[in-house]
Parts: sequence; C-alpha cells; structure tokens
Amino acid sequence: MLCLSLCSFAQTNKSTLSGYIKDSQTGETLIGAYIYNAANKTTGNITNEYGFYSLTLPNGTYTIEVSYIGYTTKQLQLNLTQNQNLSINLDPEGILMRDVEIVAKRKDENVQSTRMGVMELPIEQVKELPALMGEVDVIRTMQLMPGVKSGGEASVGFYVRGGGPDQNLVLLDEAVVYNTGHLFGFFSVFNSDALKNTTLHKGNMPAEYGGRLASVLDVQMKEGNNQKYTAEGGIGLISSRLTVQGPIQKNKSSFLISGRRTYIDVLVKPFLKGGDFEGNGYYFYDLNTKFNYQFSEKDRLFASGYFGRDVFDFKSPDGFSFNMPWGNATATMRWNHVFNNKLFMNTTAIYNSYNFAANSKFQGFESKFYSGVKDWNAKIDLDYFPSPKHTIKGGVNYTYHTFTPYSFNATVGDVEFSNEDLNQQYAHEIAAYIQDDFSIGENWKFNVGLRASGYQQVGPYKTTEFNPQGIPTDTIEYKAGEGIATYGGLEPRVNFRYSVSPISSIKGGVAVTNQYIHLVSNSGSTLPTDLWVPSTQKTKPQKGIQYSLGYFQNFFEDKLEGSVEVYYKDLKNQIEFSEEYVPELGKNIEDSYVFGKGRAYGVELFLNKKYGKFTGWIGYTYSVSERKFDNLNNQQWFPTKYDRTHDASIVATYKLSKRWTTSAVWVYGTGNALTLPNSFYLIGGSLYTEYDMPRNSYRLKPYHRLDLSATCQLNKKKPPA
Repeated sequence: MLCLSLCSFAQTNKSTLSGYIKDSQTGETLIGAYIYNAANKTTGNITNEYGFYSLTLPNGTYTIEVSYIGYTTKQLQLNLTQNQNLSINLDPEGILMRDVEIVAKRKDENVQSTRMGVMELPIEQVKELPALMGEVDVIRTMQLMPGVKSGGEASVGFYVRGGGPDQNLVLLDEAVVYNTGHLFGFFSVFNSDALKNTTLHKGNMPAEYGGRLASVLDVQMKEGNNQKYTAEGGIGLISSRLTVQGPIQKNKSSFLISGRRTYIDVLVKPFLKGGDFEGNGYYFYDLNTKFNYQFSEKDRLFASGYFGRDVFDFKSPDGFSFNMPWGNATATMRWNHVFNNKLFMNTTAIYNSYNFAANSKFQGFESKFYSGVKDWNAKIDLDYFPSPKHTIKGGVNYTYHTFTPYSFNATVGDVEFSNEDLNQQYAHEIAAYIQDDFSIGENWKFNVGLRASGYQQVGPYKTTEFNPQGIPTDTIEYKAGEGIATYGGLEPRVNFRYSVSPISSIKGGVAVTNQYIHLVSNSGSTLPTDLWVPSTQKTKPQKGIQYSLGYFQNFFEDKLEGSVEVYYKDLKNQIEFSEEYVPELGKNIEDSYVFGKGRAYGVELFLNKKYGKFTGWIGYTYSVSERKFDNLNNQQWFPTKYDRTHDASIVATYKLSKRWTTSAVWVYGTGNALTLPNSFYLIGGSLYTEYDMPRNSYRLKPYHRLDLSATCQLNKKKPPA
C-alpha cells in the first residue's frame, strides 16, 4: 500500500511535454531536432524520424530550448503542471535575425550520444558543394566521408568499411532502392530538390535496421509545403528538373511533385535524322511524389512514390537493334499515430521493385533478357519515451520477395527458347526488434538492442540437377507456398559511451547482422553483371559481426569536432562467380557460385568544423578488405576489387555573403585492385583466357582530384532591419 502511494505521488509530480517540431515556413517536420531544459542541457530528447518528441520533467517552471541546424534556437517559458501537447515551429536561418548562431541538436551531441559511424547531411549543405555537371548528389557527398569509398571516379556506387555494394541498405521513405545509379552509375537516382534528410549508418546500425551487413543509407523525402504554393527548378548541362509543392488544405495537408529528365536524346536527334543512326539515343528520368494529411494532432497519413527509368536505344545500318531499359519503382503508405504523450506508432505498407531488360533483334533472331527483384513490405514501429534517460523502440517487419535472377527468351523463326519458369524465386523475410537508449549515472550511456530475423524460400520453384559432366540428371519441383530453405538468427547490437570529460568520450560497439539476399557479379560476363538472388538450399545467408572503438573530442567550445574510430569486421558466406562461369541457357545460375569468407579492418580520422562562415571537414581512412574462397586464388586471401588502402578528403565551404558561397573538395585515393588477363588462346575453336595470379594483384595508380564551385542563391531573403 505504501509503495502504491509513493508511486502515485511520483507520477503526479512529473508531467510530459510532447508534440511535433516543424519548419514555420513550410510545415515540414524536423528530424533530429533537440529539445531540452535550458538549465540542465543533459535533460532533453530529440525528435524521431517523423518529427515527434516526448520530454518528461518534474512539475515546475522551465525555460525550454529547441534547436536544429539551419534554424534559430527558440526558447519557451513553461509552467509544467500537467501533460501538455505542444507543436513547436522553428524559423529558418535569417528570418528573425541578422546574425544568429546555428546549432544542430546539442553542439556536443557527437560526444554525448552513443552513436558511432553516423553521418547526417542537410540537403542545404550538399547543394553548396561542387556538383558534377551541375547535378547535386547526396551519394557523391557521402563518398567524401571517412570509411565510405566510391565505386569509381565517375560512379555513385559506394562501399562502406570493406563491404560490398549489396551490403548497403538504401531506403527512400522506408522503401528499398536496389539500384542507385542513372547514366550507368554517373548520377544517383535521388533528386536533391525532393529530399529532406539523409543519414548514413556505417555499421553498428541500430536494431531497427537489418538485412544488410555494411551500412544503412536512410533518405527521406520532403512532405510538401502546407503553408503556400512554391515552385523551383534548375537547368543543368545534361538534365533539367522542376519541383512543385503546396497545401491542399492549409496546415492540414500538402503535396509535392518533383521531376527530372535528361535531354541528350532531344539535342542530338536533329543531327541523327535521316542518317544511318537515326533512332539511337539515351535518356533517364525520375518522378518523386508525396501527399500527406493530418487528421488530428494524433493521426497523420503519408503517401509517397518514386519512379525512375534509364533507356538506351541502338540501331545499326545493317538492321541490328538493341533496347536496354532499367529502373526502380517504390510506393510507401504510412500512418503515424500518437497513443499518448509517451507512445508513438508508425505503420507502413511498402512496394518496391527494380528491373533490368535487354532486348535485341537481327535478321529474324530476337532475344529478350530480364532480371529483377520485387518486394511487398509491411512494418510497425513503436517509440516509447518513459523518461529523458530512456528511449525505447520496437517493432516488427515482414517482406515478401520475388526474384528473377535472369529470364531469357529467344526466337529464331518458329523455334523458341525460354528459361522463364526455371529462375523465378520467392521468399518470406520477417524480423522483430527492441532497443533501449539509456543512461547509468553521469558518465555511462548505452544503446542495447536485439533483432530476431527469419527467412524462408518457398515455391513455386523448379530446379534441374546436373552431373559433373554438365548433363541433366533430375528435375525437382516445389508447389506454391511449399517451404524449400529456412534460415534465421538473433542479431544483438550494443553501443556504449563513457564520458572522459565534458568535451570528450570513448565509444564502442558490437553488431551482429544477417543478410538473406545477395548481389553476385562477374566483370567478364556478357550479361548484366549485377544480379540479385535469394538465399536457397545451396546459397546460405551472409553473416557479419563488427567491432568498433572510438575516441571523440570537441575543441573551441564545441565549434570543432574530432574523432578517431577503429573497426574490425568478420564476414561469412560471401559469394562470387566461379572462374569458369559462362552464362548458359537452361542451367541454374547458382550452380556457378563459389562461397567463402571475408574480413575488413581499418582506422578513420575525422575533423569537422560545423559553425561559422568557414565550415568543412578533413577525413582520412586506412583500411584493408580481403576475401578467401576454397575455389579461388589457391585458397589464399586476396584484396577485394573495392579495397583501397588510403583514402583522404578535404571539404571546405566559405560564405562570402548572404547570397554567395564558395566551396572546394580535394580527394586522394589508392588505386583499385584488378585481375588482368595475361594470355588468350584457342582450343577447339573456343577462346580461353588466362589471368594473372594471385587474384587482384594489380593496382591502378593512386589518383587525386580538386573540385571548385561558387553558388549564388538568387532568392535569398534579406532579414528585416
């Protein structure tokens, strides 16, 4: 009885402040805004990925401060005697004052939080950096961060801490994007005008994310201006873009439509007309759309979508024609519901697909090649804020996969070849997680999570068995829904922070991950080199464990951030094509896989200046990424093709005035590892190639590059006198 009375007394002497933090000019919710007690800045919380916050304090009078990068800090005087729902609007930089100090959450958030290897880039900062051919690109900017390496000098492919390209989970409004490149990888599929926030987790990812071993790139679209109608666009060297947004019902609902298209094909068309190459061309386009409606302070509905395509056409005078389209499509429906001032729910239904096709015709012969992957996804996430020292998150996620590693049809006269039925594959993937971010005393803070995942390949599916001589011996057929292969496992995640002083801390973490889908490639293949495939009886899930440790310190009153991080990754069930792989009609592609293990380790140095007229960062990475296969390279370790020993970048931005900003980017990197052919010979009319050993023993020369830019913001509003 006494306990109940004391508990009741404790509860009645605390109240919770909750709501959304938004942009006052557009109504956009702000992700990661920091709200805290001004008298004790360690007592606070940040908004979640939907802009919702919850802050519980003892009853009393407080000065509450709210801050976010690019916005003026706001102070509120509150007499907190009962639970309150309060949505807070922040003014963008320059709206209220001539000179204002801009803060991002707490200035010492990098020191005080448990997060390691997390990079957040405001889209406004990305737009100020040099852009290739005028195309602002968030992925190219991410490649400038330590631990993140580009797939090539002119590629938006990226590798994180020794992981392969398929080990990066790329999300757009929670939908998976399987291919991030336009123009054969020169530009990413993300139109910067439609984006709101970009966050990269370089391993040690929270338990809410899964299905990949290396990283998570979480990209969120703008919600649309619910205050007024606006339009913006741009004309670049190769493409133009236009974004329109505005309210459907002011303060309650809004829309956003953003489109982009190249016009190379339009410009060259007059020069090809009447010639031998009339009809040839290449173009890409993409379309982002979003709609949201606020039913009440407790319920909001979002619907967003993306559709993008690249199309390449070739016709020769002798009658040969070739058409190659590829692209992504996503659709996301989200419902946000606030149960009470401490419990927030997000329910999401998602569709996403990626497909690649190559079609050709020549003198009565017609062929069609197709590969792709399609997902249906449903998930529920719950955020619970019991106190400023605890933030609990949990949820469940289900995905139904449909894979077509490759489908081939060929017609010669009345004769038709097809393997379409052989390669269609289906799978269920499910996961549940729970995590808690909590403090113990003044010095220790932990983020502890557990993710449980499961996977099952199901029918309908038909496979053909071959003997060592390559002759079919048996056909096995599974009915629709029949289980074929089942896998699962627990994935614990632990991060900690120990405060050495008010301006420095030591952080560490361990993350276990499972990956059930794979990307296999072979640079020598005449078919598309990137094929998404599921885990099967023969193809086991990839498994990884990453250990990391870092020291973080701020200087000059938190104006300069510094960090040193070391990591080690152990990888199992890595996949490559065998050295003898040749595409063969009617043969199961996974019969050509070989399996092995991997390891990656390195050290990352980062120095970041975020405040003032002069901003930028210096990053350096020393790293090693290796693989070992029983059937490759005489069972010896060899560097991966994306292994790069040294990688450095210097990024600098200087605001000359309210309108003009200059920036410079310098990068240096060790050359990529390659395996070069050393001889060609004919046996029985067939061409054979021999390669240098050991594998990937040749290095391209190191390279460096300097980019410069100047940006003028024509519509910059002058602050009032």
